[in-house]
Amino acid sequence: MQPEKLKGGVADLFERRRLTLIAGPCVAESWALCRDLAQSLAAMCAERGVGYIFKASFDKANRTAGSSFRGGGMAAGLEILARVRAEVQVPVITDIHLPEQAAPVAAAVDVLQIPAFLSRQTDLLAAAAATGRPVNVKKGQFMAPQDGRHIVEKFRRSSPNPGPLALTERGSCFGYHNLVVDMRGLEIMRAQAQVPLIFDATHSVQLPSAQDGRSGGDRQMARVLARAAAAVGIDGLFCEVHPDPDNALSDGPNSLTPVMMADTLDAVCAIHAASAPWRAG
Repeated sequence: MQPEKLKGGVADLFERRRLTLIAGPCVAESWALCRDLAQSLAAMCAERGVGYIFKASFDKANRTAGSSFRGGGMAAGLEILARVRAEVQVPVITDIHLPEQAAPVAAAVDVLQIPAFLSRQTDLLAAAAATGRPVNVKKGQFMAPQDGRHIVEKFRRSSPNPGPLALTERGSCFGYHNLVVDMRGLEIMRAQAQVPLIFDATHSVQLPSAQDGRSGGDRQMARVLARAAAAVGIDGLFCEVHPDPDNALSDGPNSLTPVMMADTLDAVCAIHAASAPWRAG
């Protein structure tokens, strides 16, 4: 696939036109949920002059327990994402887990995402690059910020016409069942990788596998970390949002409600604007 001209929220992020929010439910639980969240989040961003990309996964391939909900499958999930893209008219991003998923998923969405656990998988990066689509790679919890540049080099060397690339910070392993965010890493990744930088506020407060076969989290702290990341300097903010997080089928403990998302976005926008002189320097 040849690279396409970037439009809307995708151009906002990858061309660094303005702060961009990537947000939606962890998994595409249903068409109605995805439609309603996409509409409300798009309106929320438009009111604040923020770019927007809808996010949901068609498959959660890295659940702690085999009995956990993974999604409706690739065909059903991509149908939902394609409908969101067409009917709500917002760009869409979703994860891929296998090289053979890259091409069919690229036909249904605007941006491909590489999950953190797979950020070093060379064949997966190469397949994503070959689509020509923009790609967001989440830096693995096991990787140092300095290693982000190796992801960029591997991606760009793997295809003659790769699309644009972004990197996402989502916390680092800190012993068992915990993550920590080193805010210095944002500046290190920005300086060394030279690509748009995204901060994943909700996965950064995840407590991996901490609830007897499920991951826990502390959604209140996601807002704190989002504000801190905005002060350091980011191009995009990633958040999982659900109208009823306590009953979400995946990542409920660290997901924000729409009201929490609006409050967080207001704070992040204010800090982002105030820190503009330092980012420019």
